[in-house]
Amino acid sequence: MIRPKYIPFVVKQLTRRRIRTLLTLLGVTTAMFLFTAVQAMQTGVKDATTASAKETTLIVYRENRYCPFTSRLPQRYERRIAEIPGVVNVVPMQIVVSNCRASLDVVTFRGVPVDQAEVMFRKSFRIVGGSLDDWLKRSDAALLGRTLAERRGLKVGDSFQSAAVTVTVAGIIDSDREQDRNVAYVQLPFLQQSAGLRKLGVVTQFAVTVDDPAKLESVAKAIDAEFATEPDPTSTSSEQAFVARAAQDVIRIVEFTKYLGWACLVAVLALVANAIVLSVQDRIKEHAVLQTLGFKPRLIGQLVVTEGLLVGLLGGFIGTALAAGVLAFRSMTLTTEGLSISVRSDVRIVLFGLVISAVLGVVAGLIPAWQASRRKIVECFRAV
Repeated sequence: MIRPKYIPFVVKQLTRRRIRTLLTLLGVTTAMFLFTAVQAMQTGVKDATTASAKETTLIVYRENRYCPFTSRLPQRYERRIAEIPGVVNVVPMQIVVSNCRASLDVVTFRGVPVDQAEVMFRKSFRIVGGSLDDWLKRSDAALLGRTLAERRGLKVGDSFQSAAVTVTVAGIIDSDREQDRNVAYVQLPFLQQSAGLRKLGVVTQFAVTVDDPAKLESVAKAIDAEFATEPDPTSTSSEQAFVARAAQDVIRIVEFTKYLGWACLVAVLALVANAIVLSVQDRIKEHAVLQTLGFKPRLIGQLVVTEGLLVGLLGGFIGTALAAGVLAFRSMTLTTEGLSISVRSDVRIVLFGLVISAVLGVVAGLIPAWQASRRKIVECFRAV
């Protein structure tokens, strides 16, 4: 690593060819912007589909059904599920979505029983606007997740319609779980009658809480065995497994973006290397002068490597900062079948992007630095 006193000299060398340096920075910024966005998508998928050791939630769905429109289960199953050993709580839910396909702007309604809502909301959510009391007073009231409210520009007191359901915003909620930040919670009887069913006693799924994470698999098997001979058999899985199954298409797309991420890194390496090679070729005679003044070949090589480091680091910083800012300013959530996968950046992704861009900048400058440090003074002066 060169001494700090040489940094102004390196910066001066970079600014001598302003257009070339700016174009290189623009290319690196664009590539690192895409790389950071890809990393954010992959992180969102991992967080949504990776099971935690503390996971205690099961989702009971209609067997061989994948979209909420097609999953219908008798609400009376609630009592029988609650009697299965290991089950702590059962919440029947009616799910209505504006679009069952993968999309960035889907409104998901979740209807929950009023008698269970208060305990569930106070335990799992943070109300950041409005109140739970207002939600309890009106049958058409909705508690909106913060992400959904921000995306739609809704606030407490507003009314909006989606999927043939019209509600009034009674409150805004926040949660540590992405699934809760991107939905609208309404009262179960209201949603059952508003969703075109016109029939009480039918729900989309059951959210089941077990008393021990180790019992998830055994309880799931017991639930499915309980209803195996019923006209409406069930398919039970952990919440993360349920999300992974429903979002298979999205997961495949995000997996493909890994190749885009690698391509972005190759582009950064090529851009910085090209700029440094051209810069070194322009200054062959100058390097001879520097050697005449006492600059050692090793120091000249370090100066060249530092040029690559500065270009990579600056372009990486701008690209990752822009990506993080865009994702923070505009909440982006991939939703499929009413389940959400958040696309957002965090400090870890930004730092990773900076480290990668700095490393690529150094690597890109190694060969030009080696060439510059091995040239003899006479050869430098003879170069045209």
